[in-house]
Amino acid sequence: MPSPPPPVDSGLDAIGNTPGSYKDRMARSIIEEAERRGTLKPGVTVVEATGGSTGSSLAFICSVKGYRFRVVSSNAFAVEKLRTMSALGATLDIVHSETRTITADLIPSMVRRAREIAQEDGHYFADQFNNGDALPGYETLGEELAAQFPGDIDAFCGTIGGAGMVMGVSRVLKSKWPDTRVVVIEPASSPVITEGRTGSHSVEEIGIGFVPPHLDSKLYDEARGISEAEGRAMCRRLAREEGLLTVVTVAVDTGLKFMNGNLLADA
Repeated sequence: MPSPPPPVDSGLDAIGNTPGSYKDRMARSIIEEAERRGTLKPGVTVVEATGGSTGSSLAFICSVKGYRFRVVSSNAFAVEKLRTMSALGATLDIVHSETRTITADLIPSMVRRAREIAQEDGHYFADQFNNGDALPGYETLGEELAAQFPGDIDAFCGTIGGAGMVMGVSRVLKSKWPDTRVVVIEPASSPVITEGRTGSHSVEEIGIGFVPPHLDSKLYDEARGISEAEGRAMCRRLAREEGLLTVVTVAVDTGLKFMNGNLLADA
């Protein structure tokens, strides 16, 4: 590490976004592109499998645009997230996790259930893990970063769930600055990208149990597995030293949804 260390900036996408997440960008892009093509029309019900932030964002967009929304989620995710989706008008279909953790098969099971529902007449599967319409929404985040740091961005780091955010941002940054180093992060207990194996973990939003189709090896330079203990320790440190309430994935959303849990209990 050079001395003095280089500045590290963290993005806050919660201000101005009703659900408090950068997933709003992706949700809007998916819905509006489907509308533009005519595959999503008035009266159609949107379906998605999600642990919460994508669901809250899609529920918000659907409520504004007048679509019904059915979400497949799980008891492995924070009850506050489930309640938020419900409050925004979503109908929940819960896939039970016996250990209340994110097992290797949990997300794939949720996706299979969502596909089953989407086969019903009058339903549209948003399919965040495969839908290319997600990336243009995330590219707007990269464009904003490039505008806010016009000189250069040496490195960008992001956690990997569906991979859309990091890939969308990387597309923009590497097109402008090819030497920008992009590092992707996953749970060390489920190192699908770094070691090719799955495992159970408790970090919501990331570590989905398979290599996400959006992940493009040409758009990142390094992948790292980070332990849950290290991530939680940094959350507490950010709260104490910077006044930032974050979750373990740090950039996914604010930590306010988790105040009923033990993430910040001994901060």
